[in-house]
Amino acid sequence: MLHHVELWVPDLSRAVRSWGWLLGRLGCVPYQEWEHGRSWRHGVTYLVLEQSPALSGDGHDRTRPGLNHLAFHAGGRADVDALMRDAPAHGWSPLFADRYPHAGGPRHYAGYLTDTDGFEVELVAAEQGDRQTAQGG
Repeated sequence: MLHHVELWVPDLSRAVRSWGWLLGRLGCVPYQEWEHGRSWRHGVTYLVLEQSPALSGDGHDRTRPGLNHLAFHAGGRADVDALMRDAPAHGWSPLFADRYPHAGGPRHYAGYLTDTDGFEVELVAAEQGDRQTAQGG
């Protein structure tokens, strides 16, 4: 299945502050570190943030072709609520706040955030009774 995801970011230190907090809260651990990048691992899958010298632009637009968002298992509803409450202090802004927590539909409990650089994440609560998802699997 998925091996890793690599996001090219315009400002590595800013991305590390926001993504490092979020990934840590989701149970990821620091994995690799080099001059232009960092990564976090959860099981066998990892996420890379890199400020590559080969960047051809300085901004990400989730509404253009390419990556729209990453969706993460985020525990139960209380876990999603806590993440959404704490996220603004770590560089994240809520999306679709007027429809939280059901912006994805009446049966889908999730929060949506965007970071300073425009990357979007979806934090999905486990369905009640879904033990594997609730345990981060």
